[in-house]
Order: sequence, then C-alpha cells, then structure tokens
Amino acid sequence: MEHTVHDSTDSDGDPRGGAGVKLTILGGGGFRVPLVHRALAGDPLITEVVLHDEDPRRLRVVAAVLAGSGPGGPQVRLAGDLDDAVRGADFVFSAIRVGGTAGRVRDERLPLAEGVLGQETVGAGGVLYGLRTLPVAVRIAERVRALAPDAWVINFTNPAGMVTEAMSRVLGPRVIGICDSPVGLVRRAARAAGADPDAPDFGYDYVGLNHLGWLRRLTVAGRDLLPGLLADPAALGTFEEGRLFGPEWLAALGSLPNEYLHYYYFRRETLAAVRSAEHTRGEYLDRQQGAFFAAADREPSRAFELWEGARRQREETYGADSRAASGGWQRDPHDLDGGGYDRVALALMRAIARDERTVLILNVPGGGALPFLDAGAVVEVPCEVGAFGARPLPVAAPDEHQAGLMLAVKAVERAAIEAAAGGSRRAALRALALHPLVDSAAAASRILDAAGW
Repeated sequence: MEHTVHDSTDSDGDPRGGAGVKLTILGGGGFRVPLVHRALAGDPLITEVVLHDEDPRRLRVVAAVLAGSGPGGPQVRLAGDLDDAVRGADFVFSAIRVGGTAGRVRDERLPLAEGVLGQETVGAGGVLYGLRTLPVAVRIAERVRALAPDAWVINFTNPAGMVTEAMSRVLGPRVIGICDSPVGLVRRAARAAGADPDAPDFGYDYVGLNHLGWLRRLTVAGRDLLPGLLADPAALGTFEEGRLFGPEWLAALGSLPNEYLHYYYFRRETLAAVRSAEHTRGEYLDRQQGAFFAAADREPSRAFELWEGARRQREETYGADSRAASGGWQRDPHDLDGGGYDRVALALMRAIARDERTVLILNVPGGGALPFLDAGAVVEVPCEVGAFGARPLPVAAPDEHQAGLMLAVKAVERAAIEAAAGGSRRAALRALALHPLVDSAAAASRILDAAGW
C-alpha cells in the first residue's frame, strides 16, 4: 500500500480559534534548536517558544544564536525549570540528551572494549543510552500530563522508538515520535528514480521501527518505480543509501533499507571501521560542540556565524563510519537534503493545530497495523495526521526477514523499558544480550558492569 507525502487538504482552519500556540522545547540548549526556530520563522503558527535546558551555558549560547539569526520567528523565552517550561504548552518538543555528549562517548566506548559495535541509537550503545534516558523521559511525560494535559509531545530524543513507547504509557496517543531518516530516504530515492516527491501522484510504502525500516514501493500514478531503481547501478550510485548498501545487496534484498540498517547488514565492516578510526562519532561531537559552545559564549555576537559553520561540519561528517565501511566517499548536496527533522516537526504541528491533513512517517503505537505486534507497540509507519493526532495507515505485511528483525529489536526495547522503570539487572541484561548486534551474553554482562549496572 502506498501513501502520499504531501498535504491531502488545503484547510487553513485553526481549531484554536486564532489563539496563540505555545511550543516548549526541552533540550532548548541543543545544537539543532536553531533549525527548528528557522523553520518556524516562515510560518505564523507558533507565537511563543519556551526553551528549557539543564545546562545554563548551552541555553545562553542558543539564545544568542537565535538572536543573531535575523528578524522573524516567534517570541522566545528561557525557562528555569521543567514545570515552568511545560505549564500551559500546546506542543512540547523533547530533544534531550541525558548525560550530554560525554555520556554518548561512554555508550560507544564501553561496547567497543568488548568488540561490540558502539553507536548512539543502535546495538549496545543504543541500549545504554536508552537505559539512562528513559527515566528522565518518563518524568517529563508525567509533568506534561499534570501541567499541560492537552499538549502534544513530539519526541526526537533517541532512541526515538524506545523513548516514545515509554512515554506513550503515560501520555497515550498524545506523544508522537519523529525522525528525519525515513522522509530523507523517500525523497532521495524518488529523485534517483526520476520522480518528484512533492507531486500529487507520488506515493510510497514504508514499514519498520525507528532506525530499522524499509522502503518497499515508490510509485508515480500507481506505477512502482522501485524495481527499476534497484536494477540500475548508475541510479543507485547517485544517492546515499544506494552507495551505502550497493547494487548487489539491494537487488537481493528487494527493498531500500533505512541507513541505520547498514550496521546490521555490514556489521563486520562497520565495526572494523569504527575500531580503526581515530575517534568515535561521540568523541568528535564532544570536542566539536564543546569548542563551539565555548567560543560562542566568549563572543555572543558571533554565535550564529559559529553555529552555522559547526552545523555544516556536523552534517558533512555524518555517517562517516558507514561510508568508510562501504568504500569511502563524501556526502554530496543531495545527501544533505534529507527533509530535516525540523521541517517534519513543523509539518506535524501544522497538521494538528490547523487540521491540515497530511501523511507523515512517524513513530506511534501501531494499533494492530502490524499483526505480529500488539496494539501498544510503537512502530515507524506512514500516518494520517490531523487535529485528532497521528493515525497509522494500513501497510502491506512485512516479509519474514523484516518481521523477524522487528520482533527481535522490539523485545530489546521492551526489556530496556522494564529495566529503566524498575532498575532490574535481569531486564537490562536481556535488553543488551538479545540485541542482534551483541553476540555474547557474557560480553553483555561485562558491558553492564562497566556502565554501573
């Protein structure tokens, strides 16, 4: 079943009757917050933005970046505590990083010491990040429920699927997870196939979990272009995922995987690339962002200029390990145009606040859309979005490989949620040892020991 990616109505209605819309950004001192603010500048939907971050310097610097980004955009206020930030919010955008970039470095290095892949959201590193993040995310959900019960929470905090599912147990359908990887894949693949992803007759079919999904149809006026694209090595070489996975494997697989599946399909090569690199991705970002925040705090008048330069470096070096493992190549401008999580967030908020019906790939409880998962399991699928929230659309049944991998990773997510909720060592061990990228329960136990479990 294919789904369009454009607005399905032209409604300009505002269910709030013209009242101002308040957006709270938790992790308001985060590096990507200016992207969200930039997206909001072109749309009058949001009239007030409240930023909250537990690091005063980061919050101060981001405020300076926003001040230097030019005119336009909603009013910005800095909140000193969580309750002040979320009280009365219409939307709460959660993009927190518990433990900061130093925590990410540990999440990567501890598994690598055991010969296991360390990555922010995938494998043992993702589980460690989840175990540390879930209690904080659940507390946020509880405060939103108490102080802004009508708010919609948009979760970008990684691991996004796991965190969204934990928050949904508090907030129900009023929390929606977003990720820019699926929409970026759809748009890049469409261009490679000679299609316009914004055309009214363009459609697609995508299914999976966060950072574990597959594009299975790519249609124009009902005609599937994906088989032709998968059979065309030259066309595959024009975009990121085609170069990552290579024509031989993509032809054998019969679908286009999300970029994060490179860690699964080329585990040996990626692990070797990570272990031979001078530094992990977390170490690079820890140094780069640390230098940026220090420099921008010293020279707030240059904060936007410094941020823009650091942002370009960050985007150009994204996925360096996977690129090294697949032959070594640089990202081109088309690869950098992935749709942007800031634009996904704005499209989601517009659809809900104005009832502008659209279809977006989101992380939501599947509600039985995938029969091998229960209704509360958060999946990443196309959803119809409107004033009612996000409603999963029917998708074609995954094949045995896709379903098997989804079930394995969902078991990991659920064990991590159990461990974080009750402090269970046994559940934490299951979360690590059951992950397809962890090849030893003994190694998983040692990783937990090193992480303080």
